Amino acid sequence: MKNRISEIRKARGLTQQDLANLLGVTRQTVISLENGRYNPSITLAFKLAKTFQMHIEDIFTYEEVDEP
Repeated sequence: MKNRISEIRKARGLTQQDLANLLGVTRQTVISLENGRYNPSITLAFKLAKTFQMHIEDIFTYEEVDEP
């Protein structure tokens, strides 16, 4: 799954720590989300959408991966 968290966060003038504080998570979680190493729980995805005042679909893009 791809996301636009870093792009949106920067456009709003937030640091990774600012966003972490707003979401109630660690800065490391924000870094992992932005780098695509961690897919958020549905609760965290909704918190991100609420924080950014956007729809989840505007933040996350699902791309199917062919598995061997």
